Amino acid sequence: MIHNEERKIEYYNALVEKRSDYEGVFYVGVTSTGVFCRPTCPARKPKYENCEFYETAQQALLASFRPCQRCRPMSHPNQVSDIVRLLVEAVEQNPEKRWKGHDFKTLSIDESTARRQFKKRFGMTFVEYARARRMGLALKSIRLGEKIIDTQLASGYDSSSGFRDAFSRIMGAPPTLLDDSRIFKAAWLDTQLGPMIAISDEIRLFLLEFVDRRGLEREVERLRKRLKAAIIPGQTKPIQSIEQELTQYFEGTLTEFRTPLHFIGTPFQRSVWEQLQQIPPGETRSYADIALALGKPTAYRAVAQANGANQLAIVVPCHRVINTDGKLGGYGGGVARKEWLLNHEQSWKSNKMNK
Repeated sequence: MIHNEERKIEYYNALVEKRSDYEGVFYVGVTSTGVFCRPTCPARKPKYENCEFYETAQQALLASFRPCQRCRPMSHPNQVSDIVRLLVEAVEQNPEKRWKGHDFKTLSIDESTARRQFKKRFGMTFVEYARARRMGLALKSIRLGEKIIDTQLASGYDSSSGFRDAFSRIMGAPPTLLDDSRIFKAAWLDTQLGPMIAISDEIRLFLLEFVDRRGLEREVERLRKRLKAAIIPGQTKPIQSIEQELTQYFEGTLTEFRTPLHFIGTPFQRSVWEQLQQIPPGETRSYADIALALGKPTAYRAVAQANGANQLAIVVPCHRVINTDGKLGGYGGGVARKEWLLNHEQSWKSNKMNK
């Protein structure tokens, strides 16, 4: 989501004026209706305070907005192929569905063609689009913090079944069927690098990830199945703590997180994550460096796998691990975020040395 006030005003004016030269530059999510639109949408313009602006359709989908039926942001401008149009309509008919190979065959669509056309048109594959729509539904109550019945009605269904299905498949059980025996809380945290989801019990933080991280849906499912718990929207002391600490981190006033954490992994994975926490801000290590520190110099591939399995982004700083050749390598939250985080932390180190 775009937070810069000047940019938001610029985009709002473009929306009011239906400026076609802003097509593809931004999408607007309308909080009062739950839809997202193109800049030239013919519908009545929303109030400024009801608008959220996004650079990509995927960001709007993950923020729980559904495509507008008037301007059809997933089908315009310049029209798209019948394949893309058909698939977008199919997703809207059943947005909580997980697509398999046979689903494409039922529609007489080649799966690789669908992937290629979506990637070229929207910068994401069809499976990524369907996942973003599904994940957006599940995250809706977490993002807005609303009562369950309000969320169901706002999801755009004549009945609440679609919302309940999307929520329960990812988070564990329909929200209204939960007891207090084994419940974890989840909250949506807005940060300078985009929204994150935090999950905790009343004592420790279990997960902190960017909501657009590839594989997040499966990650949450694995977590709650392993814990034999359900996850519902809410606040806990660990979530409140990490939200405050993240604000301080992005402001450059905090270099060490103190929120209690809980690691779920093998003994080797936990040992890797503990090593990550020992890397000072502004510094980096290679996978080989960490393997050597663990006394297992040949285990650098296993270190890389453990690094990728980290469920506590930023707090357990897997972004401080780079390739042996000095290149950044991969990062679950995206290489651009990794580079930003490293530059941010290195600026602390530089400022400290200059004082």
